Amino acid sequence: MMKLHWSPRSPFVRKVMIVAHETGLQDEIECVRSPVGLSRTPDPAIIVDNPLCKIPTLVTEDGLALFDSRVICEYLDLRTGTGLFPSELAPRMAQIRWQALADGMTDILLIWRTELTRETGPWQAVVDVWSEKVRASMQKLEDEAGALASTPFGIGQITVICALGQLDLRWPESDWRRHFPMLAEAEANWKTRPSVAAYPVSDGGEANPGDLTKGHLRF
Repeated sequence: MMKLHWSPRSPFVRKVMIVAHETGLQDEIECVRSPVGLSRTPDPAIIVDNPLCKIPTLVTEDGLALFDSRVICEYLDLRTGTGLFPSELAPRMAQIRWQALADGMTDILLIWRTELTRETGPWQAVVDVWSEKVRASMQKLEDEAGALASTPFGIGQITVICALGQLDLRWPESDWRRHFPMLAEAEANWKTRPSVAAYPVSDGGEANPGDLTKGHLRF
């Protein structure tokens, strides 16, 4: 049995679990709730497996600890030969490029939320830059929504799903679907897949997860 350091709110954990379902390995993974945070004292149970003390971290049956969702997802795919990471150059570059774009946007959304919790208030100049980057990223995904929808389902689409889930969770008033209709149509189709439906966006029981960012992101 593999062990996954896990949190229900993490979009990167969600990404790994969708991949685990797609590869048929979800029942071979024990999820261990492992709280982490930028200012939180590192949990000894995590740091012994991952010196960065970040989730997700997957520990394989032979004790190998794998860090970062990209590494974990590729490991699960290679282990089963599912093809979420294509072997041919052009389709592989398309998938890992989408993965990089969506992961980068998710990183911004997560650290942006943390910035909004600072007692002295957020650094507005930085927030303005993040806002511009998220808008540009969403426009790029909208421009490529046709290709995303027509390309066989892979790690790129999975990562985009998880990034969009963070918009729904943390910025519900951004109304991104109205501004990016082709991307919204593709997302609606992806959500019908059993793997995506099995791991919906979760607030982990946190009250009003959108309040911190209300009114800070507009398309």
